[in-house]
Amino acid sequence: MKLLFDLFPILLFFVAYKLADIYVATAVAIAASVAQILWLKLRARPVEGMQWASLAIIVVFGGMTLFLHDETFIKWKPTVLYGLFAAVLAGGRMMFGRNLVKSVMGKQLALPEPVWHRLSLAWIVFFVAMAALNLVVAYRFPTDVWVNFKLFGTMGLTIAFVIAQALWLGRYVQEES
Repeated sequence: MKLLFDLFPILLFFVAYKLADIYVATAVAIAASVAQILWLKLRARPVEGMQWASLAIIVVFGGMTLFLHDETFIKWKPTVLYGLFAAVLAGGRMMFGRNLVKSVMGKQLALPEPVWHRLSLAWIVFFVAMAALNLVVAYRFPTDVWVNFKLFGTMGLTIAFVIAQALWLGRYVQEES
């Protein structure tokens, strides 16, 4: 359910694009993102930092798309979001000496410290690669292809990365005594 809830704005963006155009889809994505945060607040559920960041980026870049009537800005949104995630993970390590991946997942997994470091690095590289790949698709292909990539390509690559990561981590998971 959480995955579907997180995909809600992207799914609505995709449907709105197919039914109308990039500008209607952008407005729908902004509204869906705002509604998503309001729903969590009304139900007294916590809003994660990632959700706030995503909301801010969709409002700013989506707003520029609508205001300037230029689809370039909405195409930059995933790149900015992925870049932000990579920067936060790298910055947490370099500036504060904290492995944020371990901070999030450490209660569910017991791993040797070097593996936590490699896992964090893998996520940083993944986010940087996704940011770059989004720009390649946005600038080298028509908007139709980018919209399909935004939903299916990024989701498929993320699922493949998580599965590969789980298989790799399976060798290192320490049993609790």
